[in-house]
Amino acid sequence: MNQPINGYIPKGDSKADWNNASAEYSEEDEKLTILGHPVMERWETPYMKELAAIATSNRGRVLEVGFGMGISASFVQSFPILEHTIIEANEGVFQRLLEFQKTATQKVTPLLGMWEEVVPTLPDGSFDGILYDTYPIAEEDLHTHQFRFLKHAYRLLKPDGIITYCNLTSWGNLKSQYPDDRKLFEQTQIPYLQKAQFSRFDMKIVRVDPPSDCQYYKFKTILAPIIQK
Repeated sequence: MNQPINGYIPKGDSKADWNNASAEYSEEDEKLTILGHPVMERWETPYMKELAAIATSNRGRVLEVGFGMGISASFVQSFPILEHTIIEANEGVFQRLLEFQKTATQKVTPLLGMWEEVVPTLPDGSFDGILYDTYPIAEEDLHTHQFRFLKHAYRLLKPDGIITYCNLTSWGNLKSQYPDDRKLFEQTQIPYLQKAQFSRFDMKIVRVDPPSDCQYYKFKTILAPIIQK
């Protein structure tokens, strides 16, 4: 994987502290920060809407990895799915997920823990769609954490199941080298998708408007992967 050119880079390794770290929700700035890392911001809403639409395109049972501010989860709930399983690693964010569960219109199954711990407990062929959106909590995982999950996603998906994912911290760095979203996808994502056994993939381009003070993404478009088993 190409090294980052510029942009926000998570320093060190926060894995040991992530579960119990304070989840700081700024209502004024509409941001989520954990251990000083800018995890999510409200401007991502149109992008999260597109990811949710992709992940629910088969309806059925949907797995979401990472709850964050609950933006994509709310959009997932707007579709006629059978079950919405959500994995969240941070305890504070998980408490928000439990509140979300109480008012959700579709069945929500919340699971607490790092996905690396939870995913092996889930049976093969469990899901019709998956949305993966977690934060690279170790510097060494900046560009690659989504690819480690994709190997498990292939097992978890039913035949013709669909997964979409994002890694805005990585792509915010790589866009300086690959300003064209499709080239970024083709040259930095597809080789890893093929290693994870996927052979059917496409992408959409979503327009966004991040504020000037956003640390991790400063561009007007983001790629939205569409990966089918």
